[in-house]
Parts: sequence; C-alpha cells; structure tokens
Amino acid sequence: MTEAATAPEATAEHRPGQAVLRWGGGTALVSLAVLVVVLFVGGGAPQPVPAGLPDPGPLTGWGLPVARLLADLAAMATIGLLLAAALLIPSPADRLADVAARGVRLATRVALVWGAAVVIEIVFSVSEFLGVTPDKALDPTLLLSFVTEISQGRALLVQAALVVAVAGLGRAVINSRGAAVIAALAVGALLPPVLTGHSATAGSHDLAVASLMVHVVGAALWVGGLAALAWAGLMGTTAAGTDGLRHAVPRFSTLAAWCFAAVALSGVVNAAVRLGAVAPLVTSSYGVLVLAKVAALGILGGFGYWHRRRTVAQLAAGASAVTGRREATRAFLVVAAAELGVMTATVALAVGLSRTPTPSSGEVASTPAQDLLGFALPAAPTAYRVVFGWAPDGFALTFLALAGALYAVGVLSMHRRGHRWPLGRIVSWYAGLAVFAWATVGGLGLYSQVLFSAHMIAHMLLSMVAPIGLVLGAPVTLALRTLPGQRGPDDFSPRQLLTAALHSGPARLLTHPLVALALFVGGFYGLYFTGAFPALMSSYLGHVAMEFHFLAVGFLFFSVVLGVDPLPRRLPAIARVGLLFAAMPFHAFFSITIMSGQTVLAGDYFAALDRPYWTDLLDDQHLGGGIGWAMGELPIVFVLLALFAQWVRSDAREASRFDRAADRAASRAEQRGAGGEPAADDALGQYNAYLAQLAARDDSAQLGDGKERRR
Repeated sequence: MTEAATAPEATAEHRPGQAVLRWGGGTALVSLAVLVVVLFVGGGAPQPVPAGLPDPGPLTGWGLPVARLLADLAAMATIGLLLAAALLIPSPADRLADVAARGVRLATRVALVWGAAVVIEIVFSVSEFLGVTPDKALDPTLLLSFVTEISQGRALLVQAALVVAVAGLGRAVINSRGAAVIAALAVGALLPPVLTGHSATAGSHDLAVASLMVHVVGAALWVGGLAALAWAGLMGTTAAGTDGLRHAVPRFSTLAAWCFAAVALSGVVNAAVRLGAVAPLVTSSYGVLVLAKVAALGILGGFGYWHRRRTVAQLAAGASAVTGRREATRAFLVVAAAELGVMTATVALAVGLSRTPTPSSGEVASTPAQDLLGFALPAAPTAYRVVFGWAPDGFALTFLALAGALYAVGVLSMHRRGHRWPLGRIVSWYAGLAVFAWATVGGLGLYSQVLFSAHMIAHMLLSMVAPIGLVLGAPVTLALRTLPGQRGPDDFSPRQLLTAALHSGPARLLTHPLVALALFVGGFYGLYFTGAFPALMSSYLGHVAMEFHFLAVGFLFFSVVLGVDPLPRRLPAIARVGLLFAAMPFHAFFSITIMSGQTVLAGDYFAALDRPYWTDLLDDQHLGGGIGWAMGELPIVFVLLALFAQWVRSDAREASRFDRAADRAASRAEQRGAGGEPAADDALGQYNAYLAQLAARDDSAQLGDGKERRR
C-alpha cells in the first residue's frame, strides 16, 4: 500500500527532470543545426585550402564556432542565475533564499563549463591563426605566444581568468549583495573578446565595438534571466515549492523590455556599420542572415508581450493557493521553454553570423591619421564645424542614451505616483548631458582628438562643467525614490542594494573629502605629466577611458562639494567652500605649467597626424594651457553661487521649521494655561523659561542681599 502511494509521487518528481533533458537535447540539436546552416549560407564553413597553404583542418573549422556557441550559452546561464539570486528571486538581506542559494551554486558549476569552452576556443583559435591542426596547437610554446602576443589571445586569456574568478568567488556568496557583485564580474567577463574581435577592426569601429558590447550584455541578461526563472519555476514544482516566481517574473519583465530595446537598437547600429549601405541587406548572404535575426527578434518580442499580458496575471491570480501557483508556474514554463528554444537558436545564428564575411569592411586606413583616429582627418576647424561637427563615439552615445532614458523614466515614475520632481533638477541633468555630448560626440569631441587646445577645452567641460549639471540633477536621490522596493518582509530590493552600496567601505573611502580632492587634482598631474597621456591618446579605448575618467572624478568631487545627493558623510557648508578653494591653486598651477612648458605632450601622436593647420604643436599646447586656466575659474564661481543658494535655502528651511515649532508650542501653551511647562520640542519656550529661571534666581539673590544688609 505504501509503495503504491509513493510511486506516483516519485514519478511526478522525476518527470520534470526528464522533460528538461528532452528539451535540452532537442534544443541543442536545433541550435547546432541552425549554426551549420548559417555557416554554409554565410560562407563561414570550412573551405578547401589550395595546395601549399597551411590548413588547420575541418575539426578546427567546425570546432571553433561550436566552442563559441557553448561558451556563449554557458555565459548567459551563469549570468542569469546570479542575476536571479541577486535581484529577481526574493531573499532576506542577510542570506539567500533556498532556491536563490541553489541557483548560485549551479552558476558556479556552469561557469566551469564556460571556462572550459573558452580554453577549447583558445586551442582552436591558435590552430586557425597559425594554420596548424589542433593537436599541434596544443604545443605550450604556441599557446603561450598566442595568449601573450596576440590581442585576440590576450582577450581570451583574460576572459578565462575572469570566469575562473566567478566560479571560485561564487562559492563564498551568502547574500544578495554578494551575488550582485559576482554577477557584475560575470558580465565583465563577457567583454574582453568584444574589444578585440571582428567589430574592433570594422569600419567606424567606435560604433561597432560599443554597439556590440551593448548587444552582448543585453542578450546575456535577457536570455540568462529567463533561463534562470524557468529553472526556479521548475524547482518550485518539484521541491517544497516557492512563491517567489510571481514576484520575480514582473520585475524581470521590466528588465527584459529594456534588454529588448538595447538588443534591437544596438543590432541596428552594428548591422549598419558592417553592411555599409541598405542594398547589401538583400543582396548579400550577410544581409539575409541579419534579416533572419531580425525576424527571430520579432518572435521573441511577441513572447515578451505574451508574458506581460498573460503570464504575470496568471502568476498573480494563482498566488492564493499552492495548487494555483503550480498551475500558473507550469503555464509559465511551457511558454518559457518555447521562448528559450528560439533564443538558443538565435544565439547560434549570431555565432554563425560572426563568422560570416561582411560585404563592406568600411573605410580603409590609408594614412597614419586615419590609422590613429579611425576616421579621416577633419578639415581645418571653423566655428560651424566645431559647433555642429560630429564624432561617432559609440561609448559616449551609449552613455547618453542610457543616462537620458533612465532619468526620464525615473521622473515619469515620480509623476505617476503623484510626486513632483523639481524642474530645475531636470534642466540641470540634461544640460550636463548636452555639455558631455558636445565634448565627446559633437564638433568639439571631433577636434579634441586632433588639437591639444580643443582637447583641453573638452577636458575642462568634462571634468568641471558637465559634472556640475549632473550632480545638481540629483540622480542618486531620484534612483532611491524610484527603484523597486521590498516585495515583502523577507526581500532585499534594488533600492536597498543601492543604499548598501552608498554606505559601503569603498563608497566611504571615495567620498572622503581629501580622497575626492586628491583624485580630482591628481588626475591632472598623473595623466599629463607621465607617459599615460601619449599612450591613451594613441588608442581609441584609451581616449574613451580619458573622457569617462574626467567625468567620473569631476562628478565625485562636485558631489562632495555640492552635497545634493545622500553620501556617507555630509560636510558643513563652510567646509565645502574650503574644499573648493583648496582645489583652485592646484588647477591654476597645472595650467601655468602647461602654458610655460617647452616639451610637446604626446608629441609623437600629434606629429603623426600631420595636420595641415595649426602646425606649431607647442603653440597649440600653450593655447590649451591658457584656455584651461581661464575656464577653470568660471565653474568655481558657479559652484560658489550654488553653495550660497543652498545655504540661504537651508537657513530659510531652518527658520520655517523653528516658526512652525513655535506656533505649535504657543497653541499647546494656550490649551494648558499660563502655568504649564513648555513642550520638549518648543526650543523658544524652553529658552524663555530658562531666562525666566535666571531672572528669578537673580531676584532671589538680590532679595537675600537686601535682607542681609538690613540685619
């Protein structure tokens, strides 16, 4: 009787696992089939090699894209499981919930698969790069040479090291904050191959690299997050059960919408860079495959719409009973399984597309200037070109799009809740973004890579003007008011995660006034008076790093000085003014040093440009130093005015608070009568009572002295 009763339950327990195995096997076969078809259609399949030329063999030709596909899928699963544990599945602040904890442990094991796939990819890459068979590519000398001397090899080695770190550190994760840190590390592990891959050598590589990075990260969060939630739902149907899915799916639905938009827009940009025109979209194999990917994205968008309209409501409706939750979970799993099948096939399509030759390789760097800049040397600067020019900086455009969209969504969220967000903050934020845009993707950004004087103007704007507008926009305060909060008593929310980050040890260190001042001032000297400046100017990524370094240290310094957003410590107004004045002499001395220097900074770089205008490099540098000195004073005056305005408003608020307290105390005194004691919050009443006590004491003392004299 006992065996008969337990047999159906045991069968039910094993049935989901068997279903997963069948689904996984079928999906793997479909993905491999898609990859093979795409490689044949696009021309990325192994081709016969003419006699006498090195041939890595068909094992490398097929093994390399398969290893890449395995690495991509394992990376997405790892990131998704960590993301779900950190932000999607409800967990207490001090520990991970049961399903979330098991998800982190599974992520560490999947990360090992990811790392193994990257190692296999390194071997096949050596084989393809040198034209030798895979067994010969295992030679330690060849492997060491590839991962130390070739940019692609170095990127794969860094990726493998980061993946190993994810697998190792993930074992120590015990709460949502730790899972979020490891998830960020896993996302970072995606990026090294992107920086040195196919897009890095394409025409308009600035846009190609940045758009591909957005594409890869968005796809990983989207696909991995859905896979993690499907796994969590499966755990809820077989284990003791979890009510977290009905909370996790709505939050993921919002994230998925952002990822869909990011993947779609970045895909359009990347395809435009690689195709070069509209006609190849239908006349080339690469274009046809891009259209197939667009169709797959449209299908996935339909799945997302279904989830938002049906799945979320079903999970919410079935929350009142265990049976209802399980039925809603099974309905979610059916749709998610189909969606994940399309996703994995699309990933295979993307891997095959990356092996497909593009119809247009973009502009050929035929001059040293084009080789350094990535685009043709611009004509002599005019007022029109400097104001209305255009520099396709993909990373800056990505930052502008995200910063503008996220802030707008936050403001709209405040208004939907019936709260007013000050117009001045909105204007300040977008004014700061406009300054950043002109200094990076506008005409000034274009000439900042050609003229030192233009570079210095951009530097001043990025470090001393744009940050002021961004700080006055109070983005951290807006985020704290609009980020999702707790979904229950046992939940660690994104809002709490941000609060914890603001009060963490690194945040307290960075926002210390002396540290912020040292980073702000030291960046000038450490960058321009060492070998860092010529090295960074000679690289596109180095130039991008300088732009965001200027913005970051400026934002940090003026956050401490202006004190609009909540920080671990808040300085009094007089200390903030003192900190501002402390930076002034260092900045002035830096500008004077540039003006009086007789050595051209990054002279080899500017000489290699061989520009036909402003050929006196030292004179251009002296002009840049003078501009830096002049521009450095105006923002400081503006900040002083802002501090004065804050001081006045603070005094007005304090006076208003004092008056309200006095009015309340007077009202209570009338109710008590003349003999009542002042309330604890009645500062004025207490002070008057204190004076009355002193007066009574003096009167008593005088009366005693008079009696003594009469005796």
